[in-house]
Amino acid sequence: MTSRFDVLGIGNAIVDVLARTEDDFLIKYAMHKGSMQLIDEMRAASLYDVMGPTVEISGGSAANTIVGVASLGGRGAFVGKVKDDEFGRTFRHDIRAAGVTFDTPPAARGPATGCCYVLVTPDGERTMNTYLGAAQDLHPDDIDVDMIAAAEITYLEGYLWDPPHAKEAFRKAAAAAHHADRLVALTLSDAFCVDRYRAEFLQLIKTGTVDVVFANERELHSLYQTADFDTAIGALRGDAQLAVITRSEKGCLVVTRQETDAVRAFPVEKVVDATGAGDLFAAGFLVGLSRDASYRDAARLGALAAAEVIGHIGARPQSSLKALAAESGLAV
Repeated sequence: MTSRFDVLGIGNAIVDVLARTEDDFLIKYAMHKGSMQLIDEMRAASLYDVMGPTVEISGGSAANTIVGVASLGGRGAFVGKVKDDEFGRTFRHDIRAAGVTFDTPPAARGPATGCCYVLVTPDGERTMNTYLGAAQDLHPDDIDVDMIAAAEITYLEGYLWDPPHAKEAFRKAAAAAHHADRLVALTLSDAFCVDRYRAEFLQLIKTGTVDVVFANERELHSLYQTADFDTAIGALRGDAQLAVITRSEKGCLVVTRQETDAVRAFPVEKVVDATGAGDLFAAGFLVGLSRDASYRDAARLGALAAAEVIGHIGARPQSSLKALAAESGLAV
């Protein structure tokens, strides 16, 4: 089958609501600066009422990755759940405007569309309050197997590995992808996700349910419960077909059964906001992989995309990644 998409992502559909504030505001509303906490719908509504002027844009980890895919000139699609409400319409509009196919039917009832309320203090620190809402209500019925089969790579967001029906949706998508001889990738998302689902993530990797694994150093250490980096890499090599470990300014390691290849990070004048760096790295690597680039060149595309997003506020690229790649001699 001819592919319709380079990468299709499945994850939490979240609207980022950003506002600038002062440290006193965080103290008043009992927030720990620089942290992320989950909140309920009542807290979300009350927080929105007291925030200053906001900027609202569709977000979510896998959604950020797929927007990065589109910015690189790739063909991207996203599957995630919103409600048919104001924020749900904002999400749908923004992600489609970025050039991403998004056809998941909105929920007519149930929890409101998920939002992440981001308070940015003068020092650039981001304090996040996340209401997952409808994003956690993804079901197997939301997975279009023909759409999955039409994607070179299906990319799964570890943050969504929580509700039982979302796990079923992931497994359905992975089975459909493999039936069509396509690849399945998984991002471990966060060390706290790994702490909660270590055994299940390891099973997905060891059984070949996922072909490509993305993790940072903390997630890797958590996955194998060791503080020794080389020991963790050795274990990963034995379990995963292909894995990429991001290491911030140290670049990344591409790990296969045969070897480990270190790829340097792209130089950045100033790190303004590291949010989204891992998401955009995955975008670059997956676009390269979907177009038969070498693992090293795919990693360089990922490093370039990550370097762009950490140079400004926000988790989405503000410059054309395809143009930046061309300037750097990286073909996409």
